[in-house]
Formats: sequence, structure tokens, C-alpha cells
Amino acid sequence: MAALLNAVLLLIAVGAIAWEAIGRFAQPAAVSAPTVVAVAAAGVVVNAVTALLFWSGRNTDLNIRGAFLHMAADAGVSLDPAISLLIAAVVAAGTLGLLRRSVDLALDALPEGVDLPGVRSFLGALPGVIAIHDLHVWAMSTTETALTVHLVKLDGDIDDDPLARVAQELHDQFSIEHSTIQVETGRATRPCRRSADDIV
Repeated sequence: MAALLNAVLLLIAVGAIAWEAIGRFAQPAAVSAPTVVAVAAAGVVVNAVTALLFWSGRNTDLNIRGAFLHMAADAGVSLDPAISLLIAAVVAAGTLGLLRRSVDLALDALPEGVDLPGVRSFLGALPGVIAIHDLHVWAMSTTETALTVHLVKLDGDIDDDPLARVAQELHDQFSIEHSTIQVETGRATRPCRRSADDIV
């Protein structure tokens, strides 16, 4: 939710920056040039350095991305109207992506970058598996992904070691950190109600 709030606040801030920049074109204010230059330069340097601290993590964590965009927007406020509008446009474009990913996270949607067909193929190709169903993949946080699935195996083998290996492969191949795997034999008197959706 923090990333979603960041995205909404950033869009409001970008709108305010653009409004102020347009106002400066219409009514430029008389100011003391040396003071303005000194304060603006200090603001640009501090905010730019702070934004650079978040640079490396901006693509892997939505909260860090939000902080990075905040600092970039703050740096833009200190500049002249034309540059402020340019930076506002760049920050707005980045914020729309942040907003979309934050909404996906809030709605437990499939995380960006997860190859769901690949996950299905991997699970369906496991030794002894004749079908899979109830496959769900969602983001638990901005950096962790979870999976639940039902595997149908006629032998009903649920040894811990094979399950641990499958969980490790899901982590290594698809960056899924938490997996819950239920094994079924397909011979239950009351089969899973989603078994009609079996996918091999």
C-alpha cells in the first residue's frame, strides 16, 4: 500500500510542479538572483544525490522506486519553469508505471516478469505428474512472489525431498520465493472442485 500511496502523491506533486511552472511563465517573479541560484543549486544537489542513492534498487522494489521518483521530482522543483515541466513529464511517465504495478500488488495480480506459461510447463513436466490445477501466483510484497498449486500424481508420492527440489527450481528459474504444493492422487471420492480445469 505504501507504493500505491507514493504513486498517488507523486502524481499530485507532479501536477503541482507543472501548475507552478506554467504560472511562472505567465507571471515571472522578481527575485534576488544570487539567493535563488544558491538555494536552487543546493536543492538540486541534495535531491539529486539522494535520488542516486535509490538508483540501483528502483527496478526491484516499488517502494524504492517511489522514493527515487520523489527525489527526482524535488530536484526538478528547484529549477527554472521549462526544466521543471520537462522533469515533471519524465517523473509522471515513471509514476504511471509505479501506479500500475502498485495496483497489481494490491489486487494480488500476476507479478510483472513471471512467466506463467513457463511455470505451468515446468510443473506439468515433473516426473509422475499427470495434471495440475489451482495454480495461483501473486506478489506477497514488492520483492517476494508466492505460488500455490495442486499436482495430480497417481502414485501419491509426497516425499519432502522432491518437493524441496521443486520449490528450489521454482525459486531459481522463476524467482518464486514461497511455494505451497499440494499433491493429489486423483482417486478421491470427492475430487477437488477445480480438477475440471486440469492442465498438463
